[in-house]
Amino acid sequence: MKELTPKKIVAELNRYIIGQGAAKKAVAVALRNRYRRTLLPPELIDEFTPKNIILVGPTGVGKTEIARRMAKLIKAPFIKVEATKFTEVGYVGRDVESMIRDLVSTSIRNVQQEKMKEVYSEAEQNVNKIILDILVPSKKIKETLKTPFDLFMKPSQPAAPVQAELAGDAEKEQTRKEKRESLAKELAEGRLEDQIIEIEVDDDGSKTIGIMQGMNNDSMSFNMGDIFGDMLPQKKKKKTVPIKEARKILINQEAQKLIDMDQVQEIGVKEAEQNGIIFIDEIDKIIGNGSNHGPDVSREGVQRDILPIVEGSTVNTKYGPVKTDYMLFIGAGAFHVSKISDMIPELQGRFPINVSLDSLTEEDFIEILMNTENSAIKQYQELIRTEDVNLIIEEDAIRHIAKIAFLQNEEEENIGARRLHTVMEKLLEEISFYASDYEQEDFVINKDYVERIFNIAEKRENYQKYLL
Repeated sequence: MKELTPKKIVAELNRYIIGQGAAKKAVAVALRNRYRRTLLPPELIDEFTPKNIILVGPTGVGKTEIARRMAKLIKAPFIKVEATKFTEVGYVGRDVESMIRDLVSTSIRNVQQEKMKEVYSEAEQNVNKIILDILVPSKKIKETLKTPFDLFMKPSQPAAPVQAELAGDAEKEQTRKEKRESLAKELAEGRLEDQIIEIEVDDDGSKTIGIMQGMNNDSMSFNMGDIFGDMLPQKKKKKTVPIKEARKILINQEAQKLIDMDQVQEIGVKEAEQNGIIFIDEIDKIIGNGSNHGPDVSREGVQRDILPIVEGSTVNTKYGPVKTDYMLFIGAGAFHVSKISDMIPELQGRFPINVSLDSLTEEDFIEILMNTENSAIKQYQELIRTEDVNLIIEEDAIRHIAKIAFLQNEEEENIGARRLHTVMEKLLEEISFYASDYEQEDFVINKDYVERIFNIAEKRENYQKYLL
């Protein structure tokens, strides 16, 4: 974070998101303030809390993508929740505290993956030994046959057969050792990756027992392993897979054995408390129109339930109590019907930063297709390349695609940048279907091809018939 100044954060976001400069600046400052907080004197750290943000704008303009990329940039625990999934306490549905439990679980899983990467090489070495033991089971010479006591207990057996047996065992062990060395070399060179072997894997099964599941309450389920711990032995099941698949499964199991899960959980909870980001989408859908009856009552109830979470409280989880005081909450919504001022005043005060995002223009669509690292053009080119076809889309075709997407948003429902995928799917439908049959390596899409697929001119002529 020391190197991630607000300018650099915005520059990173610009690689994936076009426009929306005000929103990018707001989240960049929020991230930087988190780093600044860690540099404060100890007596001031607890006094500084994040300034939560509400992003206002139509669907598909980048609200979720900004929050997701921001969290990925700093490797912070991040979850996205839909405000409409929550209900007031006492009603059927998810309670608002479940978002904190989900965040903590995500944070612990992230820490666990990082710790497993640290022990990957050790786990890989252990797995290579396990695979070798499966291919050539290790069997040591029975040393007890060499002892005088063994000979004394078997006086009827002459010494010569005993020596012969020992010599035979030694020869077998030498042969086995040579075979293991040979196979170990082949494994290291990757020549046995497709060989089928049988391995034992952990059988997770269905350990969770739910009570009153119809109420859909997260707190009403528990894990038998959490209650009985090591009293219940880990069940195993056999699985027949190629060595390359077996290695992935076994490395994962071995890495989990090598890490300290108590430490992982402790770090995970701390990361969630200090750096967690919760993105609450469709927050405008829990705002009523001011009436005191019907669904508006329940919506206001959800707001009042969310309030203590955003304000700062302690939520009980299976990993212990978790404080929400220093988590960053980002709300988002179109706010077509309602306004931020329609929220209950207490909740408004907990989202002091409000940023409006602009609807996407035709030029924005061109920029999204041509200048973002995750553009739809690049994604579809890579997909078609798996069929050994090089998809080439000329610049004038890309501009025409952007124009079609913009016009469709104007004429139909405005779904923002998601419209580009709708247009691209239609454009490439025939190509995707026949890609495996193409003999030529290159397939070029120009403006005429785009025009022919969408028949824009013909459609406009038909529209003219109905214009007064």
